[in-house]
Amino acid sequence: MPSRLRKTRKLCGHGHGCIRKHLKHPGGRGNAGGVPRHTINFHKYYSARVNAAKTKPRAAPIIDAMRSGYYKVLGKEKLPKQSAIVKAGFFSRRAEEKIKGVEGACVLVASHSGG
Repeated sequence: MPSRLRKTRKLCGHGHGCIRKHLKHPGGRGNAGGVPRHTINFHKYYSARVNAAKTKPRAAPIIDAMRSGYYKVLGKEKLPKQSAIVKAGFFSRRAEEKIKGVEGACVLVASHSGG
């Protein structure tokens, strides 16, 4: 039987090609690599920090959590000593205490629902 008629020729493809095969983790696992790859949602988490760093050192930066896709601000992490104006739809008690502790301000913003 000629090789072109054998079953192994059919097993070659299946949408993954014949040469390199279907490799397990060609781009690394998860968000491995970071820049310039796998940066789909990085802007969502780092845009507020970048905007705060670009402002003048004396002026209080305005951090808009709603613009970054967050409705609620919780007080889990530590804050830098610099005061900031934070805009959000809801603040937990701890978050409000921590923001006001560094002489910042909490601004409540009404959520915009499309319905």
